[in-house]
Amino acid sequence: MEDETPEDSDPVETVDWRDVELTDVRTGEVFKISDLEKPVLVESFAVWCPTCLQQQKQMQELIELEGESITHVSLDTDPNEDIDQVLDHAERNGFEWYFAVAPTEMTEDLIDEFGVEVVNAPIAPVILICEDGEARLLGRGLKSAEELNTEVMEGC
Repeated sequence: MEDETPEDSDPVETVDWRDVELTDVRTGEVFKISDLEKPVLVESFAVWCPTCLQQQKQMQELIELEGESITHVSLDTDPNEDIDQVLDHAERNGFEWYFAVAPTEMTEDLIDEFGVEVVNAPIAPVILICEDGEARLLGRGLKSAEELNTEVMEGC
C-alpha cells in the first residue's frame, strides 16, 4: 500500500477569513472584509454581551470623532445567534455600520489566526486591518474611542 503524499491529495480549497462573503444584516448588502476601505476595525461580539455593547458605543463615538475615515464591522461569532437577533441589536442601539453573522468556517479561521481570544466576547476583541492588509488583534478589554483612534493612527 502506497503512502499518499500531499501532492496526491485533493487540494482543500481554503478561503482567507477576509475573503468570506458576509451579509450586512441592516442593509442586505453582501460584502467581504478584504473589499472594504482600510483601515478596518472588526469587532467580534455577541448580542448578550454587555462589554460588547460598551465597545460598540465606543465605536459609535469614534465614528462621531473621525467620520468615515475608519471602516467598522461588528461580527457576531456566537454560533447560537442569528441574523434577526443581530439586526434587532443594531437597530435597538441605533448602530449604523456593518453588522454580520460569521459563518462557522470564518470563526474557525479567525481562531486559527488570532487564537481563541478572538471569539471570547466579554474581553471585547477587536482586529485592526491596516491599508497594507496586515491584521492584528488589539489588547484585551474595553477600548475607548481615543484608544481605538490611536491604534489606527499609530499602528498602521
